Parts: sequence; structure tokens; C-alpha cells
Amino acid sequence: MRKLPLLLSALTLAGVSTLSAAQSWEALPETAPSPANNPTTTEKVELGKILYFDPRLSSTGTVSCNSCHNVMLGGEDNRSFSMGVHGQLGGRSAPTVWNSAFNSVQFWDGRADSLEAQAAGPVTAGVEMGMKSWDDVVIRLEAIPGYADLFKSAFGEKAVISKDNATKAIAAYERTLITPNSPYDRYAKGDESAMTAQQIKGLNTFSQTGCTSCHSGAAFNGPTMPAGSGFYVNFPTFTDSAYVKKYNLLKDKGRGEVTKNKADDHKYKIPVLRNVALTAPYFHNGSVKTLDEAVRVMAKVQLNKTLNDQEVADIVAFLGSLTGEFPEQTMPRLPSYSGKTITP
Repeated sequence: MRKLPLLLSALTLAGVSTLSAAQSWEALPETAPSPANNPTTTEKVELGKILYFDPRLSSTGTVSCNSCHNVMLGGEDNRSFSMGVHGQLGGRSAPTVWNSAFNSVQFWDGRADSLEAQAAGPVTAGVEMGMKSWDDVVIRLEAIPGYADLFKSAFGEKAVISKDNATKAIAAYERTLITPNSPYDRYAKGDESAMTAQQIKGLNTFSQTGCTSCHSGAAFNGPTMPAGSGFYVNFPTFTDSAYVKKYNLLKDKGRGEVTKNKADDHKYKIPVLRNVALTAPYFHNGSVKTLDEAVRVMAKVQLNKTLNDQEVADIVAFLGSLTGEFPEQTMPRLPSYSGKTITP
């Protein structure tokens, strides 16, 4: 862990005061912690991977978890709004699944307190995977030969196919989606040659601009919080910027949509910055198409600072150093259903 001076100007974001402090630049852990009620096992991860890739968890048999959170890419779909069953579009850009295990809450608005809870949501969301209920999902999985044995292998001989076991398996697989050993990680561990001179300059500019007021920690998604306790900030903070109207940043109420508390309007959890160079377009509404523009917008609407072209280029270079090593992903063989279709 590399100790570097991190000078943070006094700043208040969403009621959170940040004062001058020294902070460590942390490398990303190579494994993610699992909850006591869902320890990670090889069998559970294998079942979770199969479920993650199986489009039969959707009403039309056309949309899987991987459709919107593509692990063959940056963990999302590079669309402003993801496309669900019947070509329907959601209202937010899909966040990356890579390193999502390091989030204390899931979804932009933090409405899921765990990966298990997150895995349950899209399956029965009308504009996403469109199943009427998890009871219907279970009935479908029970009808597919092979799934019963996979659930028993993962959860024991007496295990049944259930929503609880399915979401635990998907979450266990997602906790293996970690991308360590980026140039930044190697630099943080002491390899002076791992980052370019411009990336190091960008790291310093990132810090001095105040970006670390929110994007801190090993995943650059804010301070470590207990599971289920999200770290939220207003976005945008400075609403008089022309960027706010240009990119329609106030249309979505963010966490306020969940809590129905006006004080939570336009608050969001801090997104992971790992592999951010691969996850365009940017922000909750996917309104900004390029990383350099996203940097300009964030500096202005969150910190009320205008960056020059060189500062933007340096920060973008630094953000590129956060692209890690992706564990190899192979497409699983799904349990087959012979002789007839199981979907409409």
C-alpha cells in the first residue's frame, strides 16, 4: 500500500464534509469477501455462472444477466439504456458487474443491499427480463433436466430449486468477477515503472482536483461501508452548470425514487471507477459518450471547477491505468431441454 499525500479541499457533498487528510492509495484485493450465509464454493459459482448466462430466466427466452452486464466486455452493454424483453428500454445505464462485489449496495439508487438482492430484481422487472414472478422462474427451471442436480451439487442433496438458492449462486459467481493487477495496482504496490509519467501526473491531478472526495478506496467507489450501508452523494451538486441541462441530469430523482424522501432526490451511490475506460457511455442516464467529456462534466457539476485540455487528458490517462486483468471467461454449456420449447 503506497502512502501518498492526498490534499483534499474542504468540500461538502450531500452533507458529507471532507477535510484535508492523508490517505493511502490502495490496490484492489484479488478476492472479494462473501457473506456468512453464502460462502463461495466452486459448485455454487458454476451454477451461478450457468444461471447468469441462461436467457430462459427471461419471459421471452431472449435476455440473460449477461445481455446487459456482458462479462466478455466491460461488464455492461455500452448502451445508454439497456434493452430488455420485447425490445423495451430501461431508464438507466447498466452499471458494470466487474468488481461490483466491492459495492456495499447495488443499483445506482442503492435499492439492493447485496449482490443476492440485486440478482433477484431484473428477472421480474417488466422492462428487463419480464418474468411474472420468481415462482414462475422456479417452475421453468424445475422443468429443465439438469438443473436439479446442479442445485444439489451447489447446496446439498436436500436442496431444491428456489429463488433464494438461485440468487445466492448468481451472487457467488459475481464475486469472482474481480480485475486486479492494473498498472495502478502495480504502482500502488511499489512498481515505479507500472504507470506512465502522464498517468502519474493524472493521478495527482485527480487528487488535487478533489475527485477523491467521492472516488476513494481500492475500487474508487467511496469509503468502505458495512454491507447494505451505501455512500450517496448529490449528482449534480452544482445545478447551475450548462452541462446539467445539456445532459438532462436532473430528470431522474435517483435514490429519491426509492425512499420517496425529497431529501434523497438526485442522490446516487458512488460508481466503481475500475475499468471505466471500457464502460462508455457514462453516468446513470448514459448521456455522455466519451470519457474525456465525462471528466469535464464531473469537475464542473460536482466540484465547480473548469479543467483545461491538458488536465482532462492527464486524468483520462490515469483512469486508463485502472483497467485490470480480467479472469478468463468461458461460455457455459446450459442444461438442455429436448424435443420442445420451454419459452413462448
